[in-house]
Amino acid sequence: MTAPAPATATAAPWDTLSGQYQLCPGTPRSIVGQRPVLGAGRLGRLLRGQRGEQVGRTLSSVFTLCAHAHRGTAELALAVAQGEAGAAPPSPPPLLLWVETARDHLRSIALDWPQRLPSLWAESPALDWLRDCPLPLATRARLDAAAAGAALDALRLWLEQRVLQQSVSSWLSAHRHPDALAHWCQAQAARLPPARCLAHWQPVAHSLRPELRGLNVLDADAVLQNSQLRQLAQTLTEQPDFAQQPTWLGQCFENGPWTRLRHRQTQTTAPHSAWTRLSTRWLELIEIAAASAPTQSLGRVALLATGAMKLGPGQALAWCEMARGLLLHWVQLDAQGAVQDYRVVAPTEWNFHPDGALARALATLPASDTLAASTLAAAFDPCVVCTIKRA
Repeated sequence: MTAPAPATATAAPWDTLSGQYQLCPGTPRSIVGQRPVLGAGRLGRLLRGQRGEQVGRTLSSVFTLCAHAHRGTAELALAVAQGEAGAAPPSPPPLLLWVETARDHLRSIALDWPQRLPSLWAESPALDWLRDCPLPLATRARLDAAAAGAALDALRLWLEQRVLQQSVSSWLSAHRHPDALAHWCQAQAARLPPARCLAHWQPVAHSLRPELRGLNVLDADAVLQNSQLRQLAQTLTEQPDFAQQPTWLGQCFENGPWTRLRHRQTQTTAPHSAWTRLSTRWLELIEIAAASAPTQSLGRVALLATGAMKLGPGQALAWCEMARGLLLHWVQLDAQGAVQDYRVVAPTEWNFHPDGALARALATLPASDTLAASTLAAAFDPCVVCTIKRA
């Protein structure tokens, strides 16, 4: 979808397929809006009768901001839906997902963060820091595994030489803790725009502590994971508008890079804040670059989890941990192998649920506190236009 507009822009009607959200701090109905393409079976009707690569192309044109993740997840879902029951799903090489997720993080950091801090940027975002960056913000031709690996190696070298001025592994060792990262951002704010944004946000973001209830449907235990995903898929098929306002087990959950499966190996009891949610995006960009180093050990759990499972004849669920969180695709094929129905559950709909953690946090703010509302919007990072209502 289109990139988010400046936080104080005037809201438009909710009558386009792409949709938008408006945040209304200090009011019980603190999130207004939706993404119409996901409701009332519209996406299924749009894709009905399509096959193979045509499905991926259509989804890429609908979900332009995260097109690579939708295309790859669609390919997984279709391959498993067409395969034999019990057959192992295809295992796509992770490098393409890594490089495109890193690109999405760079795009959000470079373009969206400054838009939510207009007081820091008189005219336009400062992009000089991206000079010589090996990942252009605009996605070009799809890379093969070798080209993706080369791009990640180049990204790591660029970050080490031009941005961090030390090895990515050394930087991560020293700056994973929220306080250590805050000190680094303050020290680097004058020369590095992402650090300037984070340093500007840190005081208010540290004080904003929405309740954390992560969407933990993926699990290192394959049996438990399969059970949870089947339960979620059943709910998705029984509720036509589930994709627009998803809940699971009767509750609202949040979804973002801070809720990755791999993070549950090292979870602490430290409270999560808007600051930890914001900074996770910067940290994951560095982690992806570090994972490309020859000596890096990724451990038992994937850096970004992806997979698919067959649910019945011609029916499958596929998933992908992408830049904004966990993406789910469900497909039902007809007897001829064409799409009969198709549903997508994207991270934004979890996070911008009208009864979710973000909505509750916004409702407790003073109506005039647009800075805190804008900070929360940046932390939860919608993939559609998101504006803030002025008091």
